[in-house]
Amino acid sequence: MANAQAAPTGMVIHVRPSTFPFDQEIAWQPNPEWIAQSNLQRFMDRHGIGSYDALLTRALEDIGWFWDAVMQDLNIQFAHPYSQIVDLSAGAPFAKWCVGGQMNIIHNCLDRWQNTDRAAKPALIWEAEEGQCATLSYAQLHEEVCRCANALRSLGIGSGDAVGLYMPMIPELAIAFLAVIKVGGIVLPLFSGYGPSAISSRLNDANAQAVFTADGFLRRGQAVAMKSALDTALADVPSVQRVIVCARLATAPQPEAGARGCRASAPRQLQIPWQKERDHWWHELVPAQACQAETRLTCAEDPLMIIYTSGTTGRPKGALHTHCGFPVKAAQDMRHAMDLKPGERMYWMTDMGWMMGPWLVFGTLLNGATMLFFDGAPDHPSVDRVWDICARRQVTHLGLSPVLVRALMPHGSGALTQHDLSRLRAVGSTGSPWDPVSWRWVFENVLESRKPILNYTGGTEISGGILAGNFFKPLKPAAFGGPIPGMDADVVDDAGNSVRGAVGDLVIRQPWIGMTRGFWRDNERYLDTYWRRFDGLWVHGDFCAIDKDGLWYILGRSDDTIKVAGKRLGPAEVEALVNAHPDVAESAAVGVPHPVKDNEVVVFAVLKPGIAANEALRATLQERISAELGRPLRPKEVKFCTALPKTRNAKVMRRVIRAAYLGEAPGDVSSLEDPATIQAIQKAV
Repeated sequence: MANAQAAPTGMVIHVRPSTFPFDQEIAWQPNPEWIAQSNLQRFMDRHGIGSYDALLTRALEDIGWFWDAVMQDLNIQFAHPYSQIVDLSAGAPFAKWCVGGQMNIIHNCLDRWQNTDRAAKPALIWEAEEGQCATLSYAQLHEEVCRCANALRSLGIGSGDAVGLYMPMIPELAIAFLAVIKVGGIVLPLFSGYGPSAISSRLNDANAQAVFTADGFLRRGQAVAMKSALDTALADVPSVQRVIVCARLATAPQPEAGARGCRASAPRQLQIPWQKERDHWWHELVPAQACQAETRLTCAEDPLMIIYTSGTTGRPKGALHTHCGFPVKAAQDMRHAMDLKPGERMYWMTDMGWMMGPWLVFGTLLNGATMLFFDGAPDHPSVDRVWDICARRQVTHLGLSPVLVRALMPHGSGALTQHDLSRLRAVGSTGSPWDPVSWRWVFENVLESRKPILNYTGGTEISGGILAGNFFKPLKPAAFGGPIPGMDADVVDDAGNSVRGAVGDLVIRQPWIGMTRGFWRDNERYLDTYWRRFDGLWVHGDFCAIDKDGLWYILGRSDDTIKVAGKRLGPAEVEALVNAHPDVAESAAVGVPHPVKDNEVVVFAVLKPGIAANEALRATLQERISAELGRPLRPKEVKFCTALPKTRNAKVMRRVIRAAYLGEAPGDVSSLEDPATIQAIQKAV
């Protein structure tokens, strides 16, 4: 393998496998007819490449050739062509791409399709939990984005301005997302379930000038307010001068209105907080604008998005992405790994505040495909809602989380049999690792044991995937086919040597076009996070393994980040809220296993002298976390203890806390200042 040969010592260490994931049999074999018809086979034929493995090798031997070829394959159009595809003069962490090129990615997403037959084809299909629906063609989406861009300009928002998106998955979200970039702004996606604290920290970090939001949304028939949460957050964000509010709840039909209708056009008035000079209704501001608008010309490496990912310490990390970075990588992954073709339909269950939301928008539009937004709970009003949507909307590519699968499995496969899923070509997965049982349930019941599961892993800073299933490689339960073309991935031990048949760290040996251009205003933290453990290697923070057949597996995070049902949460965000209570001296948050959600949060709090543990305080802390960070992140428990395990340099050892809570061996505790603090966790009340 090319990446194994590139190991710094030239050494590949093979370890004899003995346990999962190494002891599995192949469950799926590629279909030669599907390979022959694939996007990637046409790409290989065009460049005279005889095999998939030969493509992987050539892509890594000359990354400039490969990413230039990807640009041509995607037909990315430039107003002024780049003179050099990649410049590594500042080192791999600060690679520059499309040097000297000028274009705005919105031209490639929307403008270039307008005089083609694609203009009349669906770009966005939307469905709501309560039955509303809408379909926008490429021409209609273009017109709505132009109107929204003109509205932004009328409010003084333009080039270089950061604009937050705190909205449910409705058409206006995609329109606003694209419009901000069209005017040369920087889009700032926010998870729709965030509470005020999480919102304000991100808006402040990016110095946001405006925010799009909604009055609220529906989940399981219940109204969830958004505007009020945003107002609370904005009390601490002086930079935001404009708020554009979409009337989502105001246009939602009453429950008795019945089955799937069309989106209402005349909003009813709701009593929500309002600041006259700052706040603007979408339905009053946007539709009145002209349906044509200039797409501002930008440099290919100008910022287009800051998307936040939570770490284990400090403030959230803002991954910076550019016009020729994130969108190109997203589209290449869909085109090459997932074989998405023009006119096909991608439904990936996500939120715009997670990287898969922007990924869905950019990737489908650059490929001339259709994105599907669903605003609601995937098992409401019945457990077959996902399969019903896929059948009615003729979805070809479905993306879900193993967490959802584990929740649906107890209901059996009967909910599947009444729906025609024949148009479904593959199921993709993100958010958490598979287990073989849930993987096989999807493979056998949803995909009839003959279509692939495109297991997909990467991250916000990657702009898509490092590893993925594909149509060319066999699959075993929970496996990845391998690195996506262009990703120089490897698994290494603690010394940086490549390993096979053993668990190690997932690393990347060469830059790729979607790589974050650093953390917003914090490049030292960016270098510390990814580049300084091994010289010249990006260390991703995942434990990974490669088996004897060359199939890859992700086995969990190697840091303290908590992942609850696919949502990543930094412990520091929880701890800051707990520590702000006047009775609390310090705290630590850890993730503990949950059979469906992967993990849930447990908080350990040390109270100030003279304060006694009590149930009222416990409830107050739980409610504070739920209100500020969102109900999905409500802790399982808040426990009171007398001390936290720390190193001699005062770093809280969350790994030890988690082990003590679960009754597991704490591992190496040689760096603990006071080993007796482990007992403090065990005796927590």
